[in-house]
Amino acid sequence: MRKFYAFVFDLLGWKIAGEKPAYHIKKYIIIVAPHTSNWDFLVGVGARAKLDFYPRYVAKKELFIGPLSWLFKRLGGYPVDRSSKKNLVDQMVDLFNKEDEFILTITPEGTRKHNPKWKTGFFFIAQKADVPIVPVAFDYANKQVVIGNLLKAEGDIDLFVKNIKNWYSQFTGKHPEQGISKEES
Repeated sequence: MRKFYAFVFDLLGWKIAGEKPAYHIKKYIIIVAPHTSNWDFLVGVGARAKLDFYPRYVAKKELFIGPLSWLFKRLGGYPVDRSSKKNLVDQMVDLFNKEDEFILTITPEGTRKHNPKWKTGFFFIAQKADVPIVPVAFDYANKQVVIGNLLKAEGDIDLFVKNIKNWYSQFTGKHPEQGISKEES
């Protein structure tokens, strides 16, 4: 199916700007923003097909029950039990520690609606697992998936998030009114 997803990505006029991390970097977190539409998932599937790599994503475990569960798993989904006594950060750190190669995709906004307060679990997962963060933007205005530079989760978290939001503010989500504004960064 990878060739099909890449074909559709091209057919719809999307491009990749930037490069995925070098092959010797086997573990990292991709943070994707602005996340304003369910279409972001399909753009992401097309981009990963074009880039020929297999990042995983997390979603509530309820999506992995029923007739579409096989599809979510096949597309790299990892079910998360939000009722678990072990918090999500520790669950993800365990995965990074267990796997030889692991790329995790997270949307720090945590929702497809406007959310000026990001969830910061990605920062703590990166710190605890000692893996870099790769910012990726879905820029619908230019039909580009933009890959930023590797970042290390260090220093003041509020400043880190402010700086990364500033980078994202130059990109337009599917629903621009729900995206990241310069005022928030």
